[in-house]
Amino acid sequence: MCEIAELKRIVARAKSAGKKVVFTNGCFDLLHRGHLHLLREAKKLGDLLVVGLNSDSSVKAIKGPNRPILPESDRAELIAALEMVDYVVLFSDPDPHGLIRELQPDVLVKGGDWAKETIVGADIVESGGGTVAVVPYLGRYSTTEIIERMRKN
Repeated sequence: MCEIAELKRIVARAKSAGKKVVFTNGCFDLLHRGHLHLLREAKKLGDLLVVGLNSDSSVKAIKGPNRPILPESDRAELIAALEMVDYVVLFSDPDPHGLIRELQPDVLVKGGDWAKETIVGADIVESGGGTVAVVPYLGRYSTTEIIERMRKN
């Protein structure tokens, strides 16, 4: 996991070397095939993949008091261990707007359960000449849906 100040320097060096920086974010609670699909597709869109990971407090605010299932340290370690992920950065804000503003990625990626016009930070990336990509959603691979199926069984 990387601190934001260090990551800003890494991203700036990569961009000055002509590399394309890709950013995606999420809770990544209970890592599953849908997450892997999103991250693989995101990596194809550039040279450096940065994953913004919601802190435990922000996951609780978004998903409710029974989440996350796994603590941020475990989620960060799992995401960082994936070969397609270059850097993981933790954020506690309700959304990644500030983080995206700080990093200025070339490509912003979200899963197909998001409409492009609702993607937080799209305005920042596009105003800087970057692009926003939506990766097709794999049905039945939502953490919330998996948890619900487990509760029913």
